[in-house]
Amino acid sequence: MCFTHNFWNLTVQGLSDGFLYALIALGYTLVYGVLQLINFAHSEVFMSGGFAGYFVLNTLIGPRPPHGAGSVGTVVAGIAAGAAAGGAVAFLLERVAYRPLRRRNAPRLAFLISAIGASFFLYNLAGKEFGRNSVSIPEPFNLSTRVFSLFGAEVQTYEVLIAVSAVVMLVLLDRLVATTRLGRGIRAVAQDADTAALMGVDIDRVISNTFVIGGLLGGAAGFLFGLSSGVVYTMGFTPGLKAFTAAVLGGIGNIRGAVVGGLVLGVVENWGVSCVQSSWRDVIAFGILVLVLMFRPTGILGERLGRSA
Repeated sequence: MCFTHNFWNLTVQGLSDGFLYALIALGYTLVYGVLQLINFAHSEVFMSGGFAGYFVLNTLIGPRPPHGAGSVGTVVAGIAAGAAAGGAVAFLLERVAYRPLRRRNAPRLAFLISAIGASFFLYNLAGKEFGRNSVSIPEPFNLSTRVFSLFGAEVQTYEVLIAVSAVVMLVLLDRLVATTRLGRGIRAVAQDADTAALMGVDIDRVISNTFVIGGLLGGAAGFLFGLSSGVVYTMGFTPGLKAFTAAVLGGIGNIRGAVVGGLVLGVVENWGVSCVQSSWRDVIAFGILVLVLMFRPTGILGERLGRSA
């Protein structure tokens, strides 16, 4: 095959991209699980996390980059800031763009228009307040330092950071949904919202918390993405669409499916680029979306959902 000689390098890069796609995709799939609606403003949640991380690291990192434990603390602070910003924006989106429509039993098209309107508002607000040019997040360490080799492929510090951060957050989310009271509420609302309400589940609270959890993950992903690529008000568009593709690929509404879809998309995208020009990267990703919708619209791990809230 055309990528044989560079297989492991492409795979390592694909897994790094895939973990980011998975973190963003979980925001789409969590909201879809409880509402059976797509939050098209989630890309701006991702963007807000990138800017929050930029401002925090700009404040924490002086003329000399930190070392050792200081570097780790700075990264944790950046992830926490990105997650907090993403969670706050997602919370406001649910309160302003979704909850009033749910209480009025608005048609689904109204939710779609409201989400797109909120997306454009946040997109243009960020461009006005933060400028139209990309800015670089100060590096807490050398992102391109070689950590170890995997079958001859160099694994750099940034790729290790992405993998470790994503695995920790994904495991915590899986445990939260599987073992906590909030997780049981989310699963109950996803299976049958009407019955869950009759059993005493606070639907509004569950939906709000679901938005916040997705926002936390998306905001953290925004910071991690911005560390390497910089932050700009347009940064959420393409990663957001690819994460949506990953959610559909894995089975929208299925948490583990979103993770699988993100990893598969990241790896296949990088393998495909080795066979054609890099300008085809986005074409490959969205081509996968079309194929999935044509031949397996429920996705890899998709399943029929219950009644929405």
